[in-house]
Amino acid sequence: MGKRKLSFWEIWNLSFGFLGVQFGFALQNANASRILTSLGADPHNLSFFWLVAPIMGLVVQPVVGAASDKTWTRIGRRSPYILFGAIVSMIAMFLMPNAPLFLKAGGAGVLVFGVVMLALMDGSFNVTFQPFRALVADMTPDNQRNLGYSIQSFLINFGAVIGSALPFILTWLGVANEAEAGKVAPSVIWSFYIGGSLLLISVLVTVIRTKEYPPKEFEELNGIKEEDKNEKESFLKLALNMPKTMKQLAIVQLFSWFPFFLLWVYSTTAISQHYFGVPIDFDANSTTDQSIRKAFDEAGNWVGICFALYSLVAAVYSVIMPKLIEKTNRKFIFSLSLLLGGLGFITMFLFNNQYMLLISMIGLGMAWASMLSIPYAILSGSLPAKRMGIYMGLFNLTVVIPQIISGVFGGPILRTFFGGEGIYILVLAGVIMILGAVSVRFVKDQNTDGNPAKEEH
Repeated sequence: MGKRKLSFWEIWNLSFGFLGVQFGFALQNANASRILTSLGADPHNLSFFWLVAPIMGLVVQPVVGAASDKTWTRIGRRSPYILFGAIVSMIAMFLMPNAPLFLKAGGAGVLVFGVVMLALMDGSFNVTFQPFRALVADMTPDNQRNLGYSIQSFLINFGAVIGSALPFILTWLGVANEAEAGKVAPSVIWSFYIGGSLLLISVLVTVIRTKEYPPKEFEELNGIKEEDKNEKESFLKLALNMPKTMKQLAIVQLFSWFPFFLLWVYSTTAISQHYFGVPIDFDANSTTDQSIRKAFDEAGNWVGICFALYSLVAAVYSVIMPKLIEKTNRKFIFSLSLLLGGLGFITMFLFNNQYMLLISMIGLGMAWASMLSIPYAILSGSLPAKRMGIYMGLFNLTVVIPQIISGVFGGPILRTFFGGEGIYILVLAGVIMILGAVSVRFVKDQNTDGNPAKEEH
């Protein structure tokens, strides 16, 4: 007996909470650099502040993955972690842009408070992310995995569309988009209030509407024996003995997440300089030139629009991907998507006005959609069910380690090789992503029954 085939709406409910989580994550990606710069961070050193995010993922996800494998409560195995992470995320989102309110004296303390809230926010996002990934693998049979992760990708990106564009929308509705030195624009603050509230509401839908398999039934469906449950393996041993497919995917992940981390950290710097005329030595915490501050905040809103568009493209592409995969295979679509993403990065330098950046976002959106679904669909076919949660958590190392590398070296590369001009680091990101497209070719794809997935001929 295999797992029950789920209806479309049951699969939808499995991942509906990701709509709100990504709403918050999109607000973080599009606005964290803007907030930190407003609180006094040097734009050329932003990657060092952003390091707290992947470091939190490095610590949190394997631990949560292992813990959720062994947890059972009245609301399920994964749901308690999803709900707890959502509550903490909402609190951190309310607090981060309000750092000047809590530390009225200003100075470095305000910036430190903002960074701590960024760490708390990203850490709690990670508490929620990992169980969501494992939940789809827990509940769907093999022949619904592609659909399950594609729906998850769609919801992720639909939430990101709204989250990324929200400061722009609120500005259009009349909420102030400018702030005095050392403070955050009200349009951003209210966006975080709305985002945090919707995050918790959407997660409650998943927790309330999804009934996870109880332990005995889950063990029977996945062939887990009593001796398997008592088998103990360390994180290190599991990491060293990870499936070959996971190791191959790790190379692709390096060449995928390294570039996107550069995008999140430096897009505001790059676009404000290259398209809005903000000088390289801009300091939002002390500038007295309101025209420059206005240009910086306008650039910040435009970054949100760009991120919203690539998320919209990703949402639409997530719906199309399963059909494209049926006609070709997962590896071909993944490689093509990363190639188009790399070209999207490079064209950000070639265009001469901010509106043409929307063309670049099409390629980035296709790459992003593929990154959020195809690696997990490929990976789940090579993992033992009894270790699904912990391996999904360990796989997150292939997401966060590239970001840590990017954070450590991004700032020095920007200053040393590119003279502080952010647009050039996005070109570098494009070249690296094209290498990722090439590396997909070397990944072995198989189903959970051990049979190879459909390959190109």
